[in-house]
This record gives sequence, C-alpha cells and structure tokens, in this order.
Amino acid sequence: MKKHAFTTVLLLTALYSTTVFAAIRPAAPGSALSFSQLLNQLPANHPLDLNLSEADTNISAVEALRSDDRYWITVSAADKYERTALLETGMDIVEINASRTSGFARKEAMDLILEKGFSIESRVTIYEYAKKHLKDFPPTDAAYHNYTETTGLLRELAANNPDIASLFSAGKTLEGRDIWCLRLNSTEKGEKTSSKPGAFFVGSHHAREHLTNEVALGLAVYLLEHKNDAEISKYLETLDIYIIPMLNADGAEYDIAAGKYRWHRKNTRVNPDKSMGVDLNRNYDSLWCRGGASHSPSAETYCGPSAFSEPETVAVKKFVETRKNLKTLMSYHSYSSLLLYPWAGKDTPLENENDRKVFAEMARTMADFTGYTPQQSSDLYVATGDTTDWAYATSGIFAFTTELEGNSFYPGAALISRAVAGNVKAAVYMLSVTEDPYKLLR
Repeated sequence: MKKHAFTTVLLLTALYSTTVFAAIRPAAPGSALSFSQLLNQLPANHPLDLNLSEADTNISAVEALRSDDRYWITVSAADKYERTALLETGMDIVEINASRTSGFARKEAMDLILEKGFSIESRVTIYEYAKKHLKDFPPTDAAYHNYTETTGLLRELAANNPDIASLFSAGKTLEGRDIWCLRLNSTEKGEKTSSKPGAFFVGSHHAREHLTNEVALGLAVYLLEHKNDAEISKYLETLDIYIIPMLNADGAEYDIAAGKYRWHRKNTRVNPDKSMGVDLNRNYDSLWCRGGASHSPSAETYCGPSAFSEPETVAVKKFVETRKNLKTLMSYHSYSSLLLYPWAGKDTPLENENDRKVFAEMARTMADFTGYTPQQSSDLYVATGDTTDWAYATSGIFAFTTELEGNSFYPGAALISRAVAGNVKAAVYMLSVTEDPYKLLR
C-alpha cells in the first residue's frame, strides 16, 4: 500500500471517476481540486516504482502466514442461536449459509466448539486457505489508502474547502496515532459545539476491513466535490457531518505491514497471554461481553478486560457524549452485503415501536441503493458490546452497521468504485432524514 503520489492519484482518478464521480467539474475558486486537476499538477513521467511483481508478492504474503496458528473452519450451525454460541468460543464468523458457518478459529476455540457438541466439517490452516483464495495482495491493491495516505487526503480536503470542512483528532489510538475526523459544517469548525442535527460515519473498527476506509473517504470526496449541488449544499448548510474513516489505525497498519496481509481483526493491544488485540466492536458498554463475545484474550471476538478498555472505543464514547446533536450514525464493516440495525446484543425486537419502524424504513431504503439485505443485527447472531447498540441505547441515535459487499476481506481494488457508488447514495439518503428521522412516520 506504500506508493508514490502519482500512483495514488492515478488509481483514484480511474476508480472514482466511474459512477460516483463521473460528473467532475472544474473546481470553483476556493473549493477542493478534483482528482483530475490534481493529476495534471503532477510530473507526467513519475515512476511507479513497484518493486515486486504480483506473483512474487502473492508468494511472499502467503508464506508469511505459514506459522500463523489460525484455521479456516466450517461448522454445522442451523440458526442464529448456534452461531451465537460459536462466537462465544472465540470463532470469528465470516461466512454464513442455511446450515453451516465458516470463519477463523485457533485451536483453543476449536476445542471449545467440539466440547459444545458442534461438528467441524472441515478445517485448513490459514496458510492453506490463503494459498487457495488470495489473488490481490499489494501492490495490486495500491489504490487502498494506508494511514499516512488517509491522513494526507483528509488534510488536503480540509485545506481546499475551508468554507465547509475542518479536520481534528478525536483521540489517540493505543500506539498514539491520531484518530482523524473530517467535519463538514458551514458555520462551526473543529470541535466547536453545533446545534445543527448531526450525522456520524465511521470506518475500520476491524483492521482487515480496508474497504470501509475507502467508502468513508469516498463519501467525503463526493460531498465536497458536489458541495454546490442544490441537494448536497442544503445538507452542508443545515447539518453537522462527521467522518472518521480509520478508527482502528494501529490494527489497519499492522495488517498491511511489509505489504503482507495478516488477516488481523482486532486492535494491537498485547494481552497478558501475549496474544494480540481486543475486538473493538465487542468493547462498547452495551450488555458488554455477554452473548456473542469471548473473555479469552486469544479469541477473535475478545471483548477486552472491561467495557471501554481501549482508547479507540473511548474516543468514540467521548465523541458521541459531547455531541448531543447527533441523530444518525453509520458504522462501516465488511463483508456480507447487509444493512443492520439494533438490537445486535438482544434476540428481541426494539421495544419502542416507533423507533423500530424508523430503523426498518431507513434500512430498507438504504439497502435499495446498495442491493444489500436489511435486517435486525441479531437475526444473524447475538453480538454484545456493539457500537450501534450502545449509540442507540445511551443517546437515542439511529445507528446502523453496513456490511459491505465482496467475497473476501481483500476483494481487490476493482470493487472500490462500486462499493463507494452505492454506499454514497445510501449515505446521502441518511443525510436527508437526519434532521428528523421520525418524519418517516408521518
């Protein structure tokens, strides 16, 4: 994912200019430059400097997994109750069909799965799984943004749009990286309080879900490039919009270290047993570490030593609690083409009938734009400590999880433009109801 500036802009131009950014116009004075204009400002013959061939990189990346102790397993699981029990063993559920579930698990989790009476239909090492399934390792995925590139793009967007955009750090990660937040507001900048209804978009709770960062960045670019369009201008004038593309920056950087994917899900905390990471989307104080989470530090669904034990989730907690104006929230994840809403941690519908109707209607409409399936989160399995449950339960925010499309955590660069296109449309719809979600009932 390391690359020269020319490579970054060239790939972005090619990807984003299809569909979502097809109508790029010359920038108005004082507004952000388009990707095309940025490209024209760079030396025409800047070398790409890709040091490894795709084949060499694939081999190197897969070989790096030879000593990894995880397995890809398929387990017979008939319903959401059995899938919830599998999560509690520490299995990382990735794929689901009617009668079986697949995902990653360590030996400890597999022993617990068998103790609970489940049948493991197949198992292969993550090394063998990667050899069979991975085709798109860096540098073929150079269109994706690492932390430095994400930071640079956010700074550029803020600098080129001072009338509407500002950038601030919402906190620090475990390793001390800034958690950058781009704010779009025509009157208030930085961390100044606003009375305008607020919308919050956040990506990269899970390290390996790099596509979520691209969707969040794509939304930011789209809103700023279309800030003079009547519809977008209205939202930028009347709403308070926040975008954090990369919450788990430490984990995302660890996952791509040396250009080799590590299939890493959690943050980078070193646990007492020397395993790495806490699952940030099990660390919120919403029925913390009950169903669908594990107390075992080595588990992929490890909830941490306590609720809000991690600086990344603490940053979200403080962010939400100090912004009483927030009305809507979208947390991007991947992959399974779903549009999810609370409850995740309860196997019951929302108690408030009006809120339940609003959630269902918003999810249905956003799913129309993306082609995803809308449903209550716990229809998949119960997962406590979830971001959206906490945001709704504590602040009344209409909070959703989007599971992006694809058939892998590493679907390649070609998927970016399609995922951005549909999800930008869904996000713009969310903005259209943010001022008063209850208007959907009238």
